[in-house]
Amino acid sequence: MLKNLYQKNQHLVHQVQDVVKLIHMKQFIIKYKKPIIITTSLVALQLLFGFDPKFTIINIVWLFV
Repeated sequence: MLKNLYQKNQHLVHQVQDVVKLIHMKQFIIKYKKPIIITTSLVALQLLFGFDPKFTIINIVWLFV
């Protein structure tokens, strides 16, 4: 009886921990939205069109503005 109750509580604890992790991830993405978008687009464009140092430097400067 106690073992089953303990297992159910552990399951609930894990579900709550998962929800908290999702909330923290959402807050992180909202906080760093601009750098995430710029970095992702920079990498994608570098892969599509090849490496361009001038383009890369300009976009890295945008990250810090």
